[in-house]
Amino acid sequence: MLAIPYLTRLARARNFPASRVPLGVAIKMRATHTNNNHANCAFDWNRGAICRILLISVIGLLLSAAPAYSVDELLPPFGFRWNDSMAHVEAVLRGAKAKITSREKKENRDVWTVEGLIHPGLKRTLFTFKQRALVAVELQYEYPDWSIERYNQRMGEIRKYFDEKYGTGKLVSRSRDTDTDVIQTLVGYQWMVGATMLELFYFSAQHGALLYRTITVDYKAM
Repeated sequence: MLAIPYLTRLARARNFPASRVPLGVAIKMRATHTNNNHANCAFDWNRGAICRILLISVIGLLLSAAPAYSVDELLPPFGFRWNDSMAHVEAVLRGAKAKITSREKKENRDVWTVEGLIHPGLKRTLFTFKQRALVAVELQYEYPDWSIERYNQRMGEIRKYFDEKYGTGKLVSRSRDTDTDVIQTLVGYQWMVGATMLELFYFSAQHGALLYRTITVDYKAM
């Protein structure tokens, strides 16, 4: 958080030196000189006050605009960039000793499922390519030993982090389906950062004793 400085002192009024004039002229001009001095002091005080107000306004505008420059562009994770080629992504994954477990064609896109990228709780990562260029990365986290309360806590932590960095996220999904044998819960938030959409989802599905839960963080180039 940026600390906004406060102005704590006003500038002192200028001191005007006495004019060097003959004594007789000085006596005649005393009243006029005194009035002019008051007028000049009032003018300089007003001018100083206006300058201070303008300075505070400019500082406020600069501070309020500063965070926008730091989040103009949101890049995909693991050091990749949007529109990286499939060959480049595969070379980086191979260097990281990650494994591409599947390659699928979905309409006009290629989707790779990758395992072995090191990050706490990261189960798999989906890389999506359009015309052989990287356009989306989805991180899927699973914590088999966690309770629903721990998942909720983790969702809150990630959401707070994104809110503080990119502004308050938009709630895009909150549903619980109990109409079938499989009880499904979906909660999702969305942030727009420049030309990138960032989404955070919690999904659970339960059928009897079988239970599946996941948290996904999805980066998409728009």
